[in-house]
Amino acid sequence: MSHFNQDEFEKNPVDIEYSKPSKSRFLFVLGFFSLFLFAVGCNYGLWTRSFKSTEKIEVPESTMADPKYKAQ
Repeated sequence: MSHFNQDEFEKNPVDIEYSKPSKSRFLFVLGFFSLFLFAVGCNYGLWTRSFKSTEKIEVPESTMADPKYKAQ
């Protein structure tokens, strides 16, 4: 059995659990960049899969803003 107490461990200033402001700053930056990278990834995915028409579509004259109908 080992006889370790909490008092025997050294406090390391680099340890994230040692300083609450350092821990909260790290978690904020981690969350912010994760959200940023997620948004960039989603927008890139939408941009690469966007619809690109290669054909010219003829619009019937009766559906234009100034429709032209056939005379009967």
